[in-house]
Amino acid sequence: MAKLKLAVIFGGQSGEHEVSLRSANQVMNALNKDKYEIIPIAITKTGQWLVGEEGKKYLENNLAKAGQEGGVAVERDGFEENRRDIFSEKLPAIDLALPIVHGSYVEDGKLQGMLEMLGIPYVFSGVLASALAMNKRKTKIVAKAAGLKIAKDVVVSKNKKYKTEKIIAKINLPIVVKPLELGSSVGTSLANSKEELEKGIEKALEYGDEVLLEQFIKGREFTVAIMGTKSPKALPVIEIIPKVSGWFDYRAKYEAGGSEEVCPAQILDDVRKKIQSYAVKIFKAVGCRDLARADFIWSEADSKLYFLEINTIPGMTATSLAPQAAKTAGMEFPDFLDKLINGARKRIK
Repeated sequence: MAKLKLAVIFGGQSGEHEVSLRSANQVMNALNKDKYEIIPIAITKTGQWLVGEEGKKYLENNLAKAGQEGGVAVERDGFEENRRDIFSEKLPAIDLALPIVHGSYVEDGKLQGMLEMLGIPYVFSGVLASALAMNKRKTKIVAKAAGLKIAKDVVVSKNKKYKTEKIIAKINLPIVVKPLELGSSVGTSLANSKEELEKGIEKALEYGDEVLLEQFIKGREFTVAIMGTKSPKALPVIEIIPKVSGWFDYRAKYEAGGSEEVCPAQILDDVRKKIQSYAVKIFKAVGCRDLARADFIWSEADSKLYFLEINTIPGMTATSLAPQAAKTAGMEFPDFLDKLINGARKRIK
């Protein structure tokens, strides 16, 4: 049988560029080369698409620099940055695209819309679901309408006046400060005072025009990957226990030993079922497909489950949360990728 021409797209113009490079590298190493003809496509920080060998070189040259928050140095290998054409060369025939990308311009529906205009089928959620899930406030509105409990919040916009005293009076300290449309906890902080809140808002606005200020809920954090489209199923629940900070921030996510991830979570069966059913509910309500991962907090104060957010393209290294859950369910990383790709192909036919 002919190999599937699989374009693995990575990089992008968001603050999660470096996370994408690490994920894509592990994905391409794990993919079965007997089944797939892999076409690497790197999207640089300036939006150029480096196809094939150019993309491969870009990944190799920048991967070593991808361990730090705040982006990576862009190495061009002779590709001219000021070219009008965004593609380094003509796109080859592609059977399916596997976007291993995170954040603005690539996970928020923009890349998905471009792929649809190019006539290239792709894995993961479509334009609307991707855009909805990327906007944390819009997702929470959908979640609330679907019957899920959400934390109090306020949205602050760039160049618009706000009063921190009023915000504190409404949602109380401590307050989680996060860019409205970004993941991996990039630009996110926890404010325990008026001064910290002001600094946190200023920092978060470096990553976008709007900031979500959310009531901090102390409790146990759980995450659930959901797989499928017509009849999505929840994978085993994971409990996340931060070790280097008081909550699941960037350091806890990406530093060695930053957090303990217990899979399957040590919880009562009825609690597990509730978390999984809520995860499937928000997956369907947003309109996700193929794979997503939903995050929740089990509140210490009122013993209720609060929805946090849903990621339409979860981290995809072998040790990332969704692949961990898949492994607990009996799927090694290459098998998990096969199932994801095959599920998308069946959906497309």
